[in-house]
Formats: sequence, C-alpha cells, structure tokens
Amino acid sequence: MPDHGLMDPAPALYVIRIRGHLGATALFAFPMMAAQRRGADTVLTGLLDQAALYGVLAEAESLGLDLLEVRQLGSQAGSSGSGPQCPA
Repeated sequence: MPDHGLMDPAPALYVIRIRGHLGATALFAFPMMAAQRRGADTVLTGLLDQAALYGVLAEAESLGLDLLEVRQLGSQAGSSGSGPQCPA
C-alpha cells in the first residue's frame, strides 16, 4: 500500500526544544513529557502517537512558547536493536 506521505500513527520518541527555561506551571501542561534544561533552552522528550504530538504542539502554541526544534527519534512499530537514543 502506498505511503502518500502520511505520518505513522504508531507511538514514536520525540524531542521538542523550546526557547527558554520553562517553570513548573508551564511544564504542568506537558505531563507525558520529560523535561531537561539544555543551555538556555528546555528540551521535552516523550513517546507520543500522532494525536498526542499534535496536542503537545497545540499546547505549546497556546502558551506562546517559541519552538526551536521538533524531531522524531524513532518509532515503536518498526524499531529494532537497542532503540532510539536521545542526544546529549
């Protein structure tokens, strides 16, 4: 069956980099994501399906956050080996 450019609905590991350090109140909006400070930015990492990813992006937009990067590191459906690694 052709792909037609559609996203894989299977959960995948995503890294989302946001400008600035998010406080506890802002992080409360992303309960399914692990947060780390990297330099001047906040990096959110989590296993998300397509609907959850869109929800996280919509929440970031509604909070007026400045997205710097959204990257998919791997998919649960087709993964093999040791799995995706989050960059340091």
